[in-house]
Amino acid sequence: MRARSLFTLIAVSLAALSAAASQAQNDADAPPPSQQKSTASPAAPAPPPSVTIIGARDAHGVLGRDVRSTTDEDMGRIVDVIVDRAGMVRAAVIDFGGFLGVGSRKIVVDWNALHFGRIANKSDSITLELTKDQVTAAPEYKEDTPIVVLGASGSLQPLQFDH
Repeated sequence: MRARSLFTLIAVSLAALSAAASQAQNDADAPPPSQQKSTASPAAPAPPPSVTIIGARDAHGVLGRDVRSTTDEDMGRIVDVIVDRAGMVRAAVIDFGGFLGVGSRKIVVDWNALHFGRIANKSDSITLELTKDQVTAAPEYKEDTPIVVLGASGSLQPLQFDH
């Protein structure tokens, strides 16, 4: 009788272990709680983004555009735009001088010194309110160095950013 009790105890223990192992396997196969479908109501859909429509004649890209002085001198072309930490456009980088990229250098001019009167066609140029002599005197722009911006009044001033 003792052997029978021992046998029953072992059988019950094995059955319990088998059930526990089966439950652990099911838990391992189940997706994590973050991926399980909720029976609660689904979250409200995100609101649609705002949309602004700009007429084809009202806005154009400026990178690569030719820049001319008010006396129609070739001043180079815009190769980059400088923005401050708030995302406000502060200046344009102009590839100035040289011929076919040889001997040219990049200078930075105040955004307010540029005029975008007629730029409907890619061949239209942007007007810079500075002379060729003023632009020639400007220091060269180099990344990761203080930016010196040539202003419309012809003065040189560094851009001041809050730290």
